[in-house]
Amino acid sequence: MIQISKNFTLDELVASVVAGNFKIDNTPTQEAIVNLVLLVVNTLQPLRNLWGRAIMVSSGYRCKTLNDKVGGANESQHMTGEAADISTSNYEDNKKLFDMVIKSSIPYDQLIDEKNYQWIHISFSKNNNKRQVLHL
Repeated sequence: MIQISKNFTLDELVASVVAGNFKIDNTPTQEAIVNLVLLVVNTLQPLRNLWGRAIMVSSGYRCKTLNDKVGGANESQHMTGEAADISTSNYEDNKKLFDMVIKSSIPYDQLIDEKNYQWIHISFSKNNNKRQVLHL
């Protein structure tokens, strides 16, 4: 297990039940690993520190095959290791976390409320963080 930060490991950022079920090799490229580390160090760990409670990663890195299997966007930042889908323990706290990110100085490229706060998509780009907020 590779510990990226106090609260996040590389394993949890590449883990996928779907990949396991369909025997998809979801091993990240070296570039994706670098991007995952940047995502954790710049966005996820600072958010966890601010939140003060656990944040679960339901989907981090996804190879193209896995991304296609789960119906991800063709240009998904998950495929480059720049995005994670996260959640707390319930929808209400997910909304609070979402609002907390917006009010904070934590850098992000996209922040997406997925399906009325069932989960939150957050991404970090080493090149340009637009701080784009979407509700899907």
